[in-house]
Amino acid sequence: MAQKTAKPDVWTAEERAAMKEAAAEARRAAKRGADDAAGEADLLAKIAEMPEPDRSLAARIHEIVKAAAPALASKTWYGMPAYTKDGKTICFFQAASKFKVRYATLGFQPDARLDDGPMWANAFAVVELTPEVEERIAALVKQAAS
Repeated sequence: MAQKTAKPDVWTAEERAAMKEAAAEARRAAKRGADDAAGEADLLAKIAEMPEPDRSLAARIHEIVKAAAPALASKTWYGMPAYTKDGKTICFFQAASKFKVRYATLGFQPDARLDDGPMWANAFAVVELTPEVEERIAALVKQAAS
């Protein structure tokens, strides 16, 4: 009888961890309901856990997002800082360290209103926050939340 070989893992350890975080987030949200203050606290705690330079990038992007679109609610989403409108994730920050990649990402979900013709970007690599980059983030967030 032939010996069974182990199937390769479909998900990376980082992906499995993100899914576990999403499940825990859903359980917390179900217990406490729509609590913006708790979502903000969760988001800030997640940023505080990040290594540098992700922590500084995430903290500054959080400030930019809240200034550009104060109506967006803060929460965590798959263990990442995220911002919602009417319960739908609009944008999120993915630390470079989360999936061991070379740049952080500012991503936008389908409910973000970034439509620009037949094709548009929905994620941006972020390695440094210059004044120009900060202005672009603010403009994108305002448009996405409109």
